[in-house]
Amino acid sequence: MPFKLEVQEENGLWHDVRGADGKVLTFAKEPEARAKLAELYPILVQMEKFAAPKRTRVISIWTEQDDENWKT
Repeated sequence: MPFKLEVQEENGLWHDVRGADGKVLTFAKEPEARAKLAELYPILVQMEKFAAPKRTRVISIWTEQDDENWKT
């Protein structure tokens, strides 16, 4: 299952993290996604260890294949 990164803006809206090409950054494994999130937003990631609310997250992307596997 692939993963993507999201960041919450000051206004409370979440948005996908995109690469230089404008496409949503996706990762095959969660640890890779978390490492990239820490690389891109080190201050926010570190702050989340000590204070709330969270402003970054790694979420799994539900694919059609995952949907088929879930039904069986």
